[in-house]
Amino acid sequence: MQLDLSGRTALVTGSTQGIGAAIAAGLARSGARVAVNGRNTARVDEAVARLGQDVPGGRFVAAAADVTTEEGAARLADTLPDVDILVNNLGIFGARDPLEISDTEWRRYFEVNVLAAVRLTRTYLPGMTGRGWGRIQYIASDSAVVIPAEMIHYGMSKTALLAVGRGFAKQAAGTGVTVNSVIAGPTHTGGVEDFVYELVDRDLPWDEAQRVFMREHRPQSLLQRLIEPEEIAHMVVYLSSDQASATTGGALRVDGGYVDSILP
Repeated sequence: MQLDLSGRTALVTGSTQGIGAAIAAGLARSGARVAVNGRNTARVDEAVARLGQDVPGGRFVAAAADVTTEEGAARLADTLPDVDILVNNLGIFGARDPLEISDTEWRRYFEVNVLAAVRLTRTYLPGMTGRGWGRIQYIASDSAVVIPAEMIHYGMSKTALLAVGRGFAKQAAGTGVTVNSVIAGPTHTGGVEDFVYELVDRDLPWDEAQRVFMREHRPQSLLQRLIEPEEIAHMVVYLSSDQASATTGGALRVDGGYVDSILP
């Protein structure tokens, strides 16, 4: 299958590292011009340089802006007025005793993980529908379905993204624009290796350590290893392509079978 995104401009929020950077690289490999986003200008510039080395010939542009604020999103829209592919990847997470999560923290998780994506969708969806083509995606999580007791506020925000994706897909019905969510499972990102080695023997090689971790601490995973960020990116690139033109309003799983369900 040839996924050709030549002539398309993509914006990936929170793309200076981890899953977001992998998505940016995957889209660029398929020919898209990719706007790399983060709050810190220096980090964004470093990410653009790094991605340019990883993807020779890839087209990356710096798009530093704090999209969790109205002012930051407006500045981004001024510098990048039109995009064909919007990937709402930005998100925060952290463990907290459910009874100790303050009102302020509940609001912060909603504003960063949900409202920022809604704001950018409002910004870019009209242009997509006017041109008769577009792709919007929300990077959700298995925590949207299997709510973690230690991260209820995070799970709530990812569940909300599934609703947002379905709702905006209805808004875009019949326009040539598709809107989907991607449910990412336990993924090998920064800091995860340290977390794994807190729970398993530090003398084990990484491949074996992660399998022990998954077997003992995430036994519901059918993959029995952590997912690599590039594997999430593969789904995003496909959903961004013409080949995915009949897939919209969905919540597609890249979770290694973590969610115990036979339906997406």
